[in-house]
Amino acid sequence: MTVPSIAGRLARRISWEAIDPEALRSLIALAQAEDLHGHGLAAPPVPGGDLSSSLLRDSPGKATAALCARESLVACGLQLVPMILDAYGKGTAFVPACGDGDNCPAGTVLGTMSGPAHVLLEAERVILNFLQHLSGIATLTGIYVRALGESGTRLLDTRKTTPGFRVLEKYAVACGGGFNHRMGLFDRIMLKDNHLAAAGAREGPGLAGLIRLTRSKWPGRVIQLEVDSLDQIPPALKAGIEVLLLDNFTPSGLREALALIRNRAATEASGGITLEGLPALASIGLDFISTGATVHQATWKDIGLDWV
Repeated sequence: MTVPSIAGRLARRISWEAIDPEALRSLIALAQAEDLHGHGLAAPPVPGGDLSSSLLRDSPGKATAALCARESLVACGLQLVPMILDAYGKGTAFVPACGDGDNCPAGTVLGTMSGPAHVLLEAERVILNFLQHLSGIATLTGIYVRALGESGTRLLDTRKTTPGFRVLEKYAVACGGGFNHRMGLFDRIMLKDNHLAAAGAREGPGLAGLIRLTRSKWPGRVIQLEVDSLDQIPPALKAGIEVLLLDNFTPSGLREALALIRNRAATEASGGITLEGLPALASIGLDFISTGATVHQATWKDIGLDWV
């Protein structure tokens, strides 16, 4: 398998269609239960429900409200809006004005929803929580991707995600122009430093032997190895490693590593990656750069619900 074909197999973006709707409904139900019934508290208060909006339950007719971007952002999560509204009541509708992944200047109307006033008010905070969080990730990812310029190096995310939100956060990275690393421990073989330490196989023949053992157990699967020194690269290449994760290497160290690898394995740099440092790394010739910062350092974007 050639390096471009290996890199191509690993360069994937999760689509909305690949996300399990039942998993999303469960997440929405949890958010709803927190807000309406104090889920998570040992002794939730009674009577529960939206005490303020209950006053409007008998109001006739429908209300209309617009989701507005109050700052420039990359939109993400809009397809959740009708699912959230459905969880709160019947008779609602949502008409999006843009799509996930769209660049939206401040003042952009992201979409308009209509329905009973009390339903829109009950659902408001949960809708905004999802949209503001996911749009923040998509927006920051776009900034990181642009910092790589015209380089062929692709930006990857990591497993440093909010528990329960991984699929949505990785989807937000994809909406921002990044690519998704493994979804979990189940879908890619990666031998990290602690695996090597636990197996007593940090270097030399032991390292090569562990790679061969892994291949015998999982034939046909791409194997990735995390290395933190140049000495680990030759035995890994000799054993036929397909992907090398170069962890916490300096830019000069990365150049040395690539000269040693000579395009015999796909390469990924990780650890200590900063937005400011990306332009310098873009010209080195790496296949991938991975960072968790696009998720765990993203700030929520300012999105408001304006009554129309």
